Amino acid sequence: MGYMNMDWHWPLGVIGENPLMFGLLEGSLALLIMLLNRNFYTSGVKALLHGGANMDTLVALGSGVAFLYGLAMMFVMSSFVTSNGTDYTKVMHYSMCLTFETAGMVPTLITIGKTLESFSKGKTTSALRSLIDLAPKEAHVLRDGKEITILASDVQKGETFLVRPGESFPVDGIVLNGISSANESALTGESMPVDKKEGSPVSSGTINLNGALTCKATNVGDETSLHHIIEMVQNAANSKTKISALADKISGVFVPAILGISLLVFVCWLIFGKGVVDSLPNDDLLTYAFNRAISVLVIACPCALGLATPVAIMVGSGKGAKNGILFKNALSLEETGKLDFIVLDKTGTITKGNPEVSDVLPFKGIEEESLLQFAYSLENQSEHPLAKAIKRKAQEKGIKLLPISSFEALPGYGIHGKINEEDCYAGNLKLMEEKGLSNDELIHVCLLFSEKGKTPLIFAKGRTLLGVVAVADEVKEDSKQAIHEFMEMGIIPIMLTGDNEKTAKRIAEETDIAYFVSDLLPNDKLRIIKKLQQHGKVGMVGDGINDAPALTQADVGIAIGAGSEVAIDSANVVLMKSSLRDAAASIRLSRYTFLNIKENLFWAFFYNIIMIPIAAGSLTALGLNQLKPWYGAAAMALSSVTVCLNALRINLFHPYDERRCKKHQKKTLPTEIFAKEREKGDKNMKTIEIEGMMCEHCVMHVAKALESLPGVTNVHVSLEKKQATLDAKDVSDDVIKKAISDAGYQVKDIH
Repeated sequence: MGYMNMDWHWPLGVIGENPLMFGLLEGSLALLIMLLNRNFYTSGVKALLHGGANMDTLVALGSGVAFLYGLAMMFVMSSFVTSNGTDYTKVMHYSMCLTFETAGMVPTLITIGKTLESFSKGKTTSALRSLIDLAPKEAHVLRDGKEITILASDVQKGETFLVRPGESFPVDGIVLNGISSANESALTGESMPVDKKEGSPVSSGTINLNGALTCKATNVGDETSLHHIIEMVQNAANSKTKISALADKISGVFVPAILGISLLVFVCWLIFGKGVVDSLPNDDLLTYAFNRAISVLVIACPCALGLATPVAIMVGSGKGAKNGILFKNALSLEETGKLDFIVLDKTGTITKGNPEVSDVLPFKGIEEESLLQFAYSLENQSEHPLAKAIKRKAQEKGIKLLPISSFEALPGYGIHGKINEEDCYAGNLKLMEEKGLSNDELIHVCLLFSEKGKTPLIFAKGRTLLGVVAVADEVKEDSKQAIHEFMEMGIIPIMLTGDNEKTAKRIAEETDIAYFVSDLLPNDKLRIIKKLQQHGKVGMVGDGINDAPALTQADVGIAIGAGSEVAIDSANVVLMKSSLRDAAASIRLSRYTFLNIKENLFWAFFYNIIMIPIAAGSLTALGLNQLKPWYGAAAMALSSVTVCLNALRINLFHPYDERRCKKHQKKTLPTEIFAKEREKGDKNMKTIEIEGMMCEHCVMHVAKALESLPGVTNVHVSLEKKQATLDAKDVSDDVIKKAISDAGYQVKDIH
């Protein structure tokens, strides 16, 4: 009993001179500590009685048995104190066998470790707390024409609320009046302010920067975007992964195994350890064997094993939320990093999803700005998506409208209107042909734009062609980079789209996508994903309602945040910024998080593999015979803190850094899938050899004749090859020959 060492000069007075009194004091203090930490004992005993021993069982047994053994030694010491005198030598001998310090130090050190662990775990939830703190407590609403301040939770749907500069939006809504900008970085990770004007959406928890806004509440309470984000992060932190379920199973076997090892160590020391213990100073065989058994119990508490997964999941989910990447649960976080194929929708995922003016081509004698002004004036009253693209382009350039009268929509052709009482037209080549305005140059220009996947809109004033404005769904600025990042990580990108082959091919070439299939229905995408899943794990990135079945079928569905609610509900991961690079970042973050979990599990197992033999006394022969059980408690606490601190390193990870993720083993793409898809289309594909075509005007006539046939799609006529290709479902060769013959040309062959 080290406290009785006279060289330490403890100022204990008469107590220090009496081993029994000292033992009584030590036992009382140990009992007090055990009472303060009684939760260990109640939890451990309950678990043991229900056949499910846990880490508290090990602590309770180690500390409780040590106390009872110390109490037994006190009774032994008392037996040598009689009315005839005291056998001081034996009392001193057995005082060295007291184990009250173990009974008190084990729960003390574990409590200290849990405190440090709680502090570390508290750091892991900082992202979640910062999200919760974003929610404003109050809101300024208009009721009965008066502004009143109420709790944000009391705002009603449809109610009008006011937000001044520097204040947070209390609920989701739409701007009714005012111009400002908002800081949405906390929700989307996007650092640039977002302009807000009448009709713009606003989100709860974002900050109004520079102008007063009057808004209408659209989502309140639990329906706000901020609440949904908090809920996703909480669900991810509280859910279990496959690897954590495995850790739980191991823990379930581990605790009973340690109880058995502890008992085996005790028995082995009693049977085989007498010679070793006799050579040690001031040690009793029973006490030494007892201390070794308790050391095994305490040092093997599977705290680190239990913490290895959840703390890393918590930090990883929080890190994703800070960057606008939301994992709906822990399994989503785990599976995202294991993808072999990434299937991409085109519209709204790779492309912006909104048609934009790509080219403005004025004809001779016409200025570009004049053409754009004319187009803007004609298209201003149209609600067609292509018209909206022209309006946006003109508004960006500050172009003014010309007065227009007699506006008339021509379905399938375009628009007719009058400017200064002169007939004006905007539309496709069919419209210009009908009005007798088509020529070879115009046909050639339109074909060039069509080959590039762009839609040409032709503008004419009276009998004069003014020019062509081409509209296309442009690729997002970072889509090509994201595609290359997927490939760098060993993931094969595949584009599946319902658009035509020309447009799909243009987008694929522009973004360096090697594999794509066009002209697909939602069920076709589903079928291809199922085939790919036979060869590896498949991720699907999409934004539309039509993507929902594919997002659900894929191993990991990734929804673009600006997409439809149906797509977001069907997905496992939501990208708040609508950037395809976020999909690549989510894969990197998943891989790094699970690398961190593997490190934690390695540390937990390595610690036990090394420390259990030491605790059992394997190094006694080297002089480490003074390893007290509470040393093990300190080591166990340190291992738990180490695991938490290692998990916190995820906060230092940069998910957009391409260098931070090793390439994983690339799967071989089953090209037969795409061959079969093409064959499926090829079954209805026909190639027609045609005589008599001399110019682009002839090409247009042949194409028009073929496109007019019911069941004929994807018509492509080549003047150079003197042939046409098309998809013809249930259309006979005779019908095709007659259509071409009626147009004034001769069919040589159909195959």
